[in-house]
Amino acid sequence: MSPKTTESGTGTGQRERLLTPARTTVLLLAVLALIFIFENTHDTKIRLLIPEVTMPLWMALLATAVIGALCGAYFMRRRRRP
Repeated sequence: MSPKTTESGTGTGQRERLLTPARTTVLLLAVLALIFIFENTHDTKIRLLIPEVTMPLWMALLATAVIGALCGAYFMRRRRRP
């Protein structure tokens, strides 16, 4: 048994795998993006192909971030499969 694990199999070894530098960076960027989104609360006009709608800017930014994250996850998942 390595000194980093306990009898239950959890310890600093597993914690180190959960908090990699890449995951920490992504988490920090996500928090900064959410702060940016919710700081921009004024209404704005957005044109969706034909109609023009007025909505809070935070809602448009959040929707764009979610759509981008879903597209990124989809393409990363497709890339891993042979």
